Amino acid sequence: MRSTVCVIVLGVLLSGVRAFLPVGSGGHTHVTITRDAVMKSINEVCKAEAESEGREFKPTDSSVEELLNACLGSTTGLVSATKFHEALNQIYLQHGLVDRDFMASNMHHFNGETFTEGQILITQGMAAVKSNTLKGNVQAARETLGRVLHTLQDFYSHSNWVELGNKKTHPNLIRRDFTISNVADVDTPTCSDCASGTCPNQLLPSILSKKELTSGYLGLSSPNKPKGKCSHGGDSDLSSTQDPRGGINKDELRAHNADLHKAAVTLATEASFELLENILGAVGNKDYLRLMGITRSVVLCFVIDTTGSMADDIAEAKRVAHNIIDEKKGTQDEPSEYILVPFNDPEFGPLMRTTDPNKMKAEISKLGAHGGGDAPEMCMSGLQLALTGSPTSSEIYVFTDAPAKDTHLEKTVFALIDSTQSTVSFYQTSEGRSRRSTVHSDFQLYSDLALASGGQAIKVSKSELPSATDIIIDTSTSALVTILQRARKTGNEESFSFLLDSSVSKVIAYITGDSLKFTLQSPSGVSQSDGVGPGSLAKVQTVGNLWRLQFNSPTETGLWTVRIVSKKTYTIRIIGQSDITFIYNFVEKFEGPHPGFAIIEGRPQTGKPTTLWLTVTGQKVAEDLKIQEVGLVDVSGTRVVDGKIHPMGGGDFLVTVSEVPEGEFVIMLKGEETATSSRFQRQSTTQMSLSKITVKATVDSTLLPGEPFKLPFTVITTGAGGTYTISARNDRGFPLTYNTKLNLETGVSAKSTVVVKPPANTESGTDIALTIVAEGPGGFETNYAVLRLTVLSKVTDITPPVCEIVGVNAHCPSDCTQSNWDLAVNITDGNGVGIENIFIQQGRGNFSQETVVNGGITVVNGNYSASCCSPDVTLSIVDKEGNVGKCSHSVSEETGGLAFHFYLSLQAWFGIHGGYMQDIFPLL
Repeated sequence: MRSTVCVIVLGVLLSGVRAFLPVGSGGHTHVTITRDAVMKSINEVCKAEAESEGREFKPTDSSVEELLNACLGSTTGLVSATKFHEALNQIYLQHGLVDRDFMASNMHHFNGETFTEGQILITQGMAAVKSNTLKGNVQAARETLGRVLHTLQDFYSHSNWVELGNKKTHPNLIRRDFTISNVADVDTPTCSDCASGTCPNQLLPSILSKKELTSGYLGLSSPNKPKGKCSHGGDSDLSSTQDPRGGINKDELRAHNADLHKAAVTLATEASFELLENILGAVGNKDYLRLMGITRSVVLCFVIDTTGSMADDIAEAKRVAHNIIDEKKGTQDEPSEYILVPFNDPEFGPLMRTTDPNKMKAEISKLGAHGGGDAPEMCMSGLQLALTGSPTSSEIYVFTDAPAKDTHLEKTVFALIDSTQSTVSFYQTSEGRSRRSTVHSDFQLYSDLALASGGQAIKVSKSELPSATDIIIDTSTSALVTILQRARKTGNEESFSFLLDSSVSKVIAYITGDSLKFTLQSPSGVSQSDGVGPGSLAKVQTVGNLWRLQFNSPTETGLWTVRIVSKKTYTIRIIGQSDITFIYNFVEKFEGPHPGFAIIEGRPQTGKPTTLWLTVTGQKVAEDLKIQEVGLVDVSGTRVVDGKIHPMGGGDFLVTVSEVPEGEFVIMLKGEETATSSRFQRQSTTQMSLSKITVKATVDSTLLPGEPFKLPFTVITTGAGGTYTISARNDRGFPLTYNTKLNLETGVSAKSTVVVKPPANTESGTDIALTIVAEGPGGFETNYAVLRLTVLSKVTDITPPVCEIVGVNAHCPSDCTQSNWDLAVNITDGNGVGIENIFIQQGRGNFSQETVVNGGITVVNGNYSASCCSPDVTLSIVDKEGNVGKCSHSVSEETGGLAFHFYLSLQAWFGIHGGYMQDIFPLL
């Protein structure tokens, strides 16, 4: 029997059946076009990977979960698809952001005949995606990819490419070495008048006969446009009221443009797939799948103090890492990525990231305890690196025996926790260097950060540390869910109830605090007190300020209760493993020519209803899981504010909360599995809050090494006016220039600029996480914006490498196991920057190569050999600028070699590339 899967993921709403609008509840949208292209691409890559590994790729349905499991080839259990959903959402959500934040930018939408500018946006964005992916900066790559796909898709809806009768995609949009030609001159009229706005085809006969390219002009603030030019059209387009009236966009399915609309959707989907194939060719199958979130969900991230007294702590971190690597290898809980960030004083970093467990072992073994002496260390700097360098929703573990020295980064770190929704746990040992802190105030920052993220702040002695690190083993698991989490700053007696359903296993409760007592009670009324050791309900362990309750298995389903008595502060967190979980985001509605909902960056605004979007998806149909309650829970109190749930069909829910708790809150979801009537609850971990301040910043271009980059941003408040404090930080330590004070009036937007200057020696492809925090007078109100920037060197080579097949030796009978076939290729980058990589994109064979130089030109003589059971091959050749060339071939039950056929091709190749090749490659 196959396990059922349900994942509640982020989505975005737009009513009606429309296309080329950011998002929607039905029909074709930018999201559905992107999804179709992405899923097709992933299926092909996963199939190729399965073939190369000698296994089958047979997903039984089209769900995300089934595709993930079939692609990973998991045979040891169900792998959580959370990371897959998160990756897809990071791509999909950019559509709404482009239509909201770049509403008036013609080149982002190919409006106003900005074809060259739009092509530059696409090709520069593709270069950034490739560089970031190869360096492991997948979040920056995904966000850029989503924006690039939006612009590419708009070409087919906003231009007249379809009206010109083209049945294939425009070949030059994703090529830096070609231009967009035959564009109508600025003085050339392109459209006839359409008073109704619903004419089937407004293009002038001269434009159609000459096949000149044009696109509609969009007037958001003025009706003016060049004489005789087409308008975009629609209610928001003021230019559509000026002669020639109407518009040529194909964004919506209408009676007058149905065929054109459908053709635009088809070509936009195919063009998106071609762009993804180009990126795939540059980064290779494995990095491409990582870009798309096809990984196991566990990420192991350690942030370790390496000062003089930390030898024991480093040894324990090493032991835990080795244990996880060795015990979980080959299981669904095997980490997909390992991250290590050391910090000392004044040094911190660099961040080490790898998918190779042996490299993680080697790097953590290299760590040594040295330096220090004064108590505070650069803990916040190390944690900032980990938060920006780890995937979203990661579990991060910090080892230290000192308070933080760099507390000026406190608000930046809180903002990054909010933005990434990662969980941070601290292990602070109490003895070591002189004046090591056991003072409550020194530990408080770690406690506050852990609480905000949903993690633990554990104080133990160095001898007790090995007993406390079980929490790392507990949380380094696939399908980790939080059932309940609460915090109390003033202690008294309180009972906490929580539901455990039949899908939950390996339930563990953590209680942190001093001088407390608790009683656990099962649904059937069995109770267990806080005595250490095995009990009727759970095994209880205690170390330092941590209590760990490992529930007995099997665990009774139903409503449980834990009663805690304490006069001091404490926290409680209950986790488990389950295939029902949720990912959330706050969204806001925006208007304009392409209205919709877009993600809110930073904290939602005080005084307004808050909107959440949930989509129930998975191998179970939406009707099998009944969502009953979605509420915002005051973490430090008892208040729960339920949202109004609007079913949108297909498992989509829009949740509106009219009154949000004043303090920190988390999201609680409760529901029922209709077939079994089993009730469940899940909770988010990251504490959220509202703010009267809004910080907005947008970026859609790359930085050059050694050159200043100006990033404008705005700050507005609904609170009191006055002098606001601005702080900007980046995780690379690059120089920043900005005004630290900004005078605000209530309701009036104030503009400012941050100037970032990457050093001249910054490596191309480096990504920068820039955090801008605005703080109101008195420090009671803050909000932030987090942006991902990419540094790219100037491109000196825009021509792809040349790969040509010069020989095939194939004889493949019906029994493919009895024969092999061979392929010979000539590869060169001519006078370009040189070949960076050659790899097998498709095929289960071996590739060998020999490099020779003749006349200053480097040529690779390559040979591919495979079994006839693997009849298809695609070789991808990437130069140092990310330009991609390919060779593809297929053999199928061929009866003889084809040397003579390719002898002619070889002669043609010599003619193209010069006679010097005759001395390099023997004639066949």
